Amino acid sequence: MDRWELYEHCVQSPADVCDLLACAHGGAARKLLEDFCGSAAISREWVRRGGEAVALDADASALALAGDGVEVVCADVRDADVLRGRSFDVIHSGNFSLGYFFERAPLVSYLRQRAALLAPGGVFACDTYGGRSAFELGAWQRERFLAGGLRVVSTWEHRSADPVTARVENVLHFRVERDGEVVAQLPEAFVYAWRLWSLSELRDALLESGFRTVEVFRDKSGPLRAGDSLEPDFSVCVAARR
Repeated sequence: MDRWELYEHCVQSPADVCDLLACAHGGAARKLLEDFCGSAAISREWVRRGGEAVALDADASALALAGDGVEVVCADVRDADVLRGRSFDVIHSGNFSLGYFFERAPLVSYLRQRAALLAPGGVFACDTYGGRSAFELGAWQRERFLAGGLRVVSTWEHRSADPVTARVENVLHFRVERDGEVVAQLPEAFVYAWRLWSLSELRDALLESGFRTVEVFRDKSGPLRAGDSLEPDFSVCVAARR
């Protein structure tokens, strides 16, 4: 098993994400753009449900796993020309990938480009995390059981964090076992050096970029309303509409 397969099994839930994106759009969304797509698991599920998907990433090796029916584009998301003239109902920037924009100006520039690619009524969606442990150092484990008697332990490590600059380094490790025997280890399978944007910062950047409304979703049950609160540690979807 390679790191992308383990990532899909242990980290992602494409069905839940597609449900949430459909909820955030609120209509008959058909065309999806998945930015920072990695192995394009979300696009694959979107196409399986009868939609059309474009999966964009700068990693050609990851895009090779996208599968049939998904249009892949190997490019930097900041390239304003690569999708010029296209239109999408939903644009999804997942895996906390907006953290790769370390400064506000490049973030706003990217968001403006994506706003211009949305069809009328379209939605841009991204995810972020926060809460009491966001800048705490440490490691958290969880396990998944796969076919063939495999037990996969994934470890999410906060290796460094600076709350003044909001810069963090996070690392994802995998260990695969069968009958108590370690059959594979992938230390540092993914290493992320990010700027952790707060919800208020993302909201302000989205509104400045031309979006009219910004909503926060915990799940497909609907957006947070006035008076709702988040858990002490949270991961949420931020959805913005033109």
